Amino acid sequence: MNTQAKRPVSLLLALLLGACLLAGCGDDQRGDGGHANNDSLQKQERRAREVADAWQGSAAASAWSQGYYPMADVVQTPESGWLTERDARAYESKNFVLRGKLPITATVRGKVEWGSGAPLSRPLMGAQKAYQSFALNRSEGPRLTVTGARLGETTITTSRGSAAVSAWLFTLEGYDTPLRRVAVTPSKLPKPPIGQAQQGSVGGLRRVARLAGTALDGRSITVRATHGACDDGPAVKVLETDESVVLYASVAGAQGGPCSTEMLEQSVKVQLRQPLGDRILLDALTGRPVPYGEPDGQSPSWT
Repeated sequence: MNTQAKRPVSLLLALLLGACLLAGCGDDQRGDGGHANNDSLQKQERRAREVADAWQGSAAASAWSQGYYPMADVVQTPESGWLTERDARAYESKNFVLRGKLPITATVRGKVEWGSGAPLSRPLMGAQKAYQSFALNRSEGPRLTVTGARLGETTITTSRGSAAVSAWLFTLEGYDTPLRRVAVTPSKLPKPPIGQAQQGSVGGLRRVARLAGTALDGRSITVRATHGACDDGPAVKVLETDESVVLYASVAGAQGGPCSTEMLEQSVKVQLRQPLGDRILLDALTGRPVPYGEPDGQSPSWT
């Protein structure tokens, strides 16, 4: 037997196996064909059920149902849309210039009003801070010019449905309608009634990063879910109750072999049996509400 020739091969296999383990390629939830096996799915669904049960009737759920949590972009573009491609690029790159003075108001509280129920009084963001939240770039090239602002109102989707909220209305050069920026700050997030699970420990369970959009009829949502570089992307399933919608995510088609450790996000459309309505949207891994956030945005709108 030629053991001399086999040593390099054995060493190479050991190195490849070590790289794979360090990078997390492959997945203990995968069966034949790269699909989640029944045991893994049962573990994921069981965790989703635990999250739903923990939130039902909890103090956290009560606080959530009484708070203000925006579930749409807090910056709203002019009603006419962008007049030119240059303006659209300027907005996407957050390239603005201020020519004029922004108001300084003594008002320290703003309002949030739903169609029913008591309104909320929330701290009001100043015009300068509101402007700086979207005007992050002041470079050469296509840019939009803000000439002034006034305090007004806009409508935004929240965790409790549509609400009229205080907003700063920024006048843009060349536009008849303003760019609106919600001026009220979100409520403090309640402490979850259940702790976070370790990623990958519950049948390969992964995090749902954020909500990216809701269909007009509320029967489907688009979320951003995480996955690795050596799989076919995220798979997101749902557990619906009367009070909550719990999302539990994993990856599909995990591949064996060496793999980089990068974490990616991808949009996934999830169908619901009933409209989302005012049910709380929860992530099974973290046990927390799923925040709204643009796919390329800096952070979710209420974190």
